[in-house]
Amino acid sequence: MDKKVFRLALPNIITNITVPLLGMIDIAVAGRLGSAVYIGAIALGANIFNMIYWNFGFLRMSSSGFASQAYGARDFTESMNVFIRSLAIGLVIGLLIILLQYPIGELAFRLIQSGPETVEYVSAYFRIVVWGAPAVLGMYAFKGWFIGMQNAKIPMVIAILNNVLNILLSITFVFGFGMKIEGIALGTALSQIISLIVAAALWWKYYRRLRKYIKKDTIWDKHAIREYFRVNGDIFVRTFLLTLVTTFFTFASSGMGETILAVNALLMQFFMLFSYFMDGFAYAGEALTGRYVGAKNMPVLKYMIKRIFFWGLVVSLVAMVVYLLFPDLILRLLTNDAHIITATKGYLFWTLLIPIAGFAAFLWDGIFIGATASVEMRNAMILSTIIFFGSYFLMTPVWGNNGLWFSFILYLATRGITLTFMARKAFKQA
Repeated sequence: MDKKVFRLALPNIITNITVPLLGMIDIAVAGRLGSAVYIGAIALGANIFNMIYWNFGFLRMSSSGFASQAYGARDFTESMNVFIRSLAIGLVIGLLIILLQYPIGELAFRLIQSGPETVEYVSAYFRIVVWGAPAVLGMYAFKGWFIGMQNAKIPMVIAILNNVLNILLSITFVFGFGMKIEGIALGTALSQIISLIVAAALWWKYYRRLRKYIKKDTIWDKHAIREYFRVNGDIFVRTFLLTLVTTFFTFASSGMGETILAVNALLMQFFMLFSYFMDGFAYAGEALTGRYVGAKNMPVLKYMIKRIFFWGLVVSLVAMVVYLLFPDLILRLLTNDAHIITATKGYLFWTLLIPIAGFAAFLWDGIFIGATASVEMRNAMILSTIIFFGSYFLMTPVWGNNGLWFSFILYLATRGITLTFMARKAFKQA
């Protein structure tokens, strides 16, 4: 069982670790364009797309859950139905984003509290990168389906290819053709489109034999479509609330001054680093849970959950030890500002609580996605969000930034505890 877990987890961990490299290279290229405004514009433009695409993460999650269950049941007709539905819906939503790019862009630009020059550059970046929307959302469908089919290597290869292409194209357009922010944007959009083409080519190479299972009369079956949108609706609410809490955390930090904003941005990198590893195990949980639910093999499902949590706990304890012993090294890798490093040390103890408070939430999310138990995920997130905001408004006035971090840790723990109790009920027949 451990081999199956790591065969799915490790490629996703490797993929996650490559993501920050892309952002660093884009910022490095922007930093050589002759004005600091370009750096801010790239960061803001990327955040706009992160906000848009993150809310459509249900395309990947539901595709993974339904596909893994079909795989476990050896129902390849349903597997193809899931693939075609998810891909078609992803491409359509991507096209709608292109069609609605002007109202979406204008709304986003109005929220930017920066000068007209920054807004102009953000707009230029947005108008080019938006053309990659169908490719990005189409890739969500491909990635979810591949993971559901117990194949984490293809998504890893595509993600690394996308990042390498993005870096090479951006450098070529900027330094080879003398373009500025438009070159970085064009590199991003083209790498997204090429990645979708490569995903389709790899699907054709390894899975084209499944075409014989396509039955047009079952793809858009009314009952299946209702279930598909029910699950996606629940996951959308869950993801929206998760985004809300994360965004509000940054907003609340900015209200405490520039120093605290910088401090919390650094401390959040400890959370992000931990999440790169936990997400890998969560993806493994998605694929294996769906597989054993589809096969109706509850004893093996129960054993798999125990092994996932064992390794999740091991990684969490290792993270705690690393954060305890090497905080200065991590901080110096992130910044050379001595003032900010000193200010951060007063809040470092919160980083020790992140792994132990958060690991269960990550793992249960993956397991519940694999079981398509979306109602429980949604309800746990609603309760956790209420707890977060309630704690924030009670604790922050008297405890400042410590109150904000206490609320965030409590929010993570509430998600994990709530899902644990819900899982006992959901899998009580196991």
